[in-house]
Amino acid sequence: MPEIHVVRVFCGPGGVHGNQLGIVPDGGEVPDRSDRQALAARLGYSETVFVDDARTGSVDIFTPSVRLPFAGHPLVGVSWFLHRRGVRPEILQPPAGAVPTWDEGEFTWIRGRAEWAPGRLLQEYPSPAAVEALTSPPPGDGWLYVWAWQDRAAGCVRTRGFPRRGDGITEDEATGASAVVLTAALGRPLDITQGRGSQILTRLGPDGTVDVGGRVVADD
Repeated sequence: MPEIHVVRVFCGPGGVHGNQLGIVPDGGEVPDRSDRQALAARLGYSETVFVDDARTGSVDIFTPSVRLPFAGHPLVGVSWFLHRRGVRPEILQPPAGAVPTWDEGEFTWIRGRAEWAPGRLLQEYPSPAAVEALTSPPPGDGWLYVWAWQDRAAGCVRTRGFPRRGDGITEDEATGASAVVLTAALGRPLDITQGRGSQILTRLGPDGTVDVGGRVVADD
């Protein structure tokens, strides 16, 4: 078994909640893609990230059932993790492309593009209470991000995320890729409360990009 670390990404104030992430710091110990997929399924986190080269920022991301070209919470989490080890590059390199990363106070940030997360469905609900009242994923197929305004003027929204892949992840506690897609669709910065109380901050970046940031804490 390779060395594995677990962090929580997009934590709320004080480090509460957040989405667990598995990190394999030496991806070379699991070089085969099918073995990586099997390990991600065995760990059971919404995503597991393999660091192939910390110096160049080369990383590989898997859910329990699929490989992802881009995902927000693994990239924010692995950026924070590599920074603590003193080896974080300025650019991460998932399959989708170059992802700048940096820190601002207690938040770790990355920069991505909505088109790197195709197929994400957005569904607006009439109120935060309606979002919170969901007891199971709405019927249908495909990644669904439900949301409602908490404070439109302040850019505060309430969200929940449902992968609907049939791989055991019924609800994603906090997801940066969906936050990027929602921010691009609304065309404004957002302060997102997702799941049980995780927090995701976003803002518009240059050339059609979106910045997404959050707190990370060690969970192992």
